[in-house]
Formats: sequence, structure tokens, C-alpha cells
Amino acid sequence: MLVPLRPGEIDKLIPAVATGDQFGNALGSPRKVLQRVMISSIGGVITLVISQSQVASQFYSLWLIIGVVFLLYILWGPIIEAGQRNATLRRFPSAAIFEGEIIDCFIREKIENRHEQANKSGQLELVENRRTWMILELADEDGYLGQLSFPMDKKHQIIQNGMRIRCLVLSERKDFSSISALSDAWLPLQRIWVGEYPYLLRPAFEELCQLRFSKRSI
Repeated sequence: MLVPLRPGEIDKLIPAVATGDQFGNALGSPRKVLQRVMISSIGGVITLVISQSQVASQFYSLWLIIGVVFLLYILWGPIIEAGQRNATLRRFPSAAIFEGEIIDCFIREKIENRHEQANKSGQLELVENRRTWMILELADEDGYLGQLSFPMDKKHQIIQNGMRIRCLVLSERKDFSSISALSDAWLPLQRIWVGEYPYLLRPAFEELCQLRFSKRSI
């Protein structure tokens, strides 16, 4: 079942500015955080040093501002990244609440990154960091909708075929004959949220679902 959103409702479900959960997701792994810290520190120090050599120059204030911007990259970097991800769904002209069921669920190992590391013999060997992902295939009375994948956690072990699931469906077409994207999803009976990235303002989505499906038992 697809229930089209009314004008303006998409803005209440997917914010333009990153939420705390979205910021935390965009912040990324410890490796990614370290990369941001290095960029922030190196860029900030270099530009601040340059600014000190330009004290008598008319560009002193500009270099000083650039240095501060670099030092704050660890904060504004994830905010911008999350805002861009939100914008990828907000740009679609048509959105609808999907309610259906999980017709298949399975797990798959994904390689997160590769790097070379010296072993006990001093030889370099390729090390792969893997992570278990769960993939859900969704459908309703009209047929197959698509796949939703996300890193698997212990709470996801209870997920199985036949469970009811709700998410936001985005399309370039008003008749939703072609599905362009899916948001994160809500399993109302299990009260579990799943998804790779928290696009939705979850309390708002749950409330909207309750209004739209109030005649149905949840």
C-alpha cells in the first residue's frame, strides 16, 4: 500500500538541516573521524601560520577566518554531508508512505575497507575489514517494491519474513510506476527502526503513520 504525502509533509519528515542522529551517522567510523581530525588540524595550523605572517597585510583577516574554518571542519563536515544526503531524498517530486511486508531477509558480508599490514615475518599482507549486513526484500499487494540493506546488529536477529514494515518511497513520477529511493524503515509491531542512514524524523513518521493507518490495528 502506498499513501501519497500531502504538500509540505516531506519537509516535516526529512529535515534540511542535520539532526543529532544524522550528524552521528555522518561522523562515521573511528578511521573516518581520524581523517577529519587530521584534515582539520593540518589545514588549520597551516593557514593560521600563514595568517601570522600576513599580520600587516589586508588579507590577514581572510587567512584567519580560513584557519578557523579548517579547525572547525570536524564539526561542519558531517553537518554538510548529512544535509547533502537529506537533500537527495527531499528533491524528489513525489513521496508516499509504504506499508507492506518483508518477503525475504538474508545476510551478506561486505568489505568495509582494505589496507596493507605487516605480519610477524615483516611481510606486507592485505587485510580486509568485513561487516555483516542484512538485506530485506519488500513487497505489498501490488507486488515487489525493492531492497533495504543496513549493517546488522543484535536487535535485528528477530527480523523474519512476513513482518509488517513501513518506510518512505520516493519517485520522479506521480503514479510511482518507478521507485527512485527508499528511506529507513519502521517495523511497528517489533518497534524497530532499520536502515543504513536515519533519513526520517522518526517520532514524526510514527505519528503520521498512526494518523494514516488509524483504522488498521498496529
